[in-house]
Amino acid sequence: MTEQLKHYIGGQYVAGTSGRFSPVYNPSTGEHKAEVPLASESEIGDAVADSLAAFPGWASTSPITRARVMFKFKQLVEENIEELAALLASEHGKVHSDAKGSIIRGIEVVEFACGIPHLLKGEYSDNVSTGVDMYSMRKPLGVVAGITPFNFPAMVPMWMFAVAIACGNCFVLKPSEKDPSLPIKLGELMVAAGAPPGVLNVINGDKVAVDALLDDPRVKAVSFVGSTPIAKYVYARGTANGKRVQAMGGAKNHMLVMPDADMDKAVDALIGAGYGSAGERCMAISVAVAVGGAGDELMEKLAPRVRALKVGPSAADADMGPLVTAEHLAKVRGYVDLGIEEGADLVVDGRDISLQGYENGYYMGGCLFDNVGTDMRIYKEEIFGPVLSVVRAPTFNEAIDMVDKHEFGNGTSIFTQNGDIARAFSDNVEVGMVGVNVPIPVPLAFHSFGGWKASAFGDHNQHGPEGVRFYTKVKTVTSRWPNSIKAGAEFSIPTFK
Repeated sequence: MTEQLKHYIGGQYVAGTSGRFSPVYNPSTGEHKAEVPLASESEIGDAVADSLAAFPGWASTSPITRARVMFKFKQLVEENIEELAALLASEHGKVHSDAKGSIIRGIEVVEFACGIPHLLKGEYSDNVSTGVDMYSMRKPLGVVAGITPFNFPAMVPMWMFAVAIACGNCFVLKPSEKDPSLPIKLGELMVAAGAPPGVLNVINGDKVAVDALLDDPRVKAVSFVGSTPIAKYVYARGTANGKRVQAMGGAKNHMLVMPDADMDKAVDALIGAGYGSAGERCMAISVAVAVGGAGDELMEKLAPRVRALKVGPSAADADMGPLVTAEHLAKVRGYVDLGIEEGADLVVDGRDISLQGYENGYYMGGCLFDNVGTDMRIYKEEIFGPVLSVVRAPTFNEAIDMVDKHEFGNGTSIFTQNGDIARAFSDNVEVGMVGVNVPIPVPLAFHSFGGWKASAFGDHNQHGPEGVRFYTKVKTVTSRWPNSIKAGAEFSIPTFK
């Protein structure tokens, strides 16, 4: 019998009442493993109300106590990481090592949030005027929400709720309906770590749930990660309702390979960054820009490596697993068909891979295009699969101009041994996250994650100092005590002396 999943609200597993469900599959086998309830507007309202009831007590809890809850939550995730990684892999399709690694990257943000007593320290100015002191403090917003994508069902939620909860907010998480089991488990672990019920509620849903969170006036801020069209929608609707919104969208990340680059290292980087997690990463390298005479040598070394990629089920010793759903597999295959129609050279074709014993899984081998033009849709649009496009650029200036003109500006990197070129690239490229001889430049937790252009909407980035600013508001106090106050009313604007 197919398992029926539940929401996690108020420290308890709660059955859905809307009567609407969405199937959850095991991508490695194609098995229909569970049904996830899709919340109604009223169910979202109940989850928000539960978090709102928990907020006053949690907000008044000392930062050091909140930090201790984060420490315990980190410990519980680490103790259960093998089980959590297996659960993640069973619904997303990541190979086990990649699933585990993504959880670790989420734990890093929890570690950052453990320092919340220091991060919330305000500023203090003594005697700004005679007998007057001034200080500032950061206060939580209230109930905040996160809408997270299928590709990182542990990491991205922890990027959001760890900082938000440590700051004193209560968090309503709406994970992807494609792989919801791990996010639900994280809600249970947060309560086990000592957070009061309602501090982290996890409720499943689709557009109905998203719209309810965006429209509910009790929700003060919304964080979103997903595709650019939906990010635009979330940002527009949320801000129109007076909310703070950070919405991270799509990407088309370029890696420049200069003629002087160590070509073996560049190819190693492209293989991991282009095909890891079957290309289902917003920071995946999907365009390699061969600069000058680098193209022929790059293709000579790259093509056999792509052909040799090991594709297999999540539990196997493979380089990459299946795509997340049959529908997504069909979409990615369609892009490969389109690239051929557009005139790009398909050097490696992984569309028709079949694994014995796993014929119903959603597998696709690595695909590699050469001589891709910047006017082609496979260059312009985010494919989100194991498809790498190689573009030729005669000069460095033309290559950087190519990156700057693209709609997206999430991440980019350059492989070179020339420090001047690397510095010029880092300083001038119109992209939010840049790597120098690093293919996937995801910042560590104590910095902030976020792109430019159509890759991000809102004034704050994810986690790090930007995350603390997003989930708090500043209060400034000007203080003077009675013995220093002159007698009589003052009718002019106060000035300090």
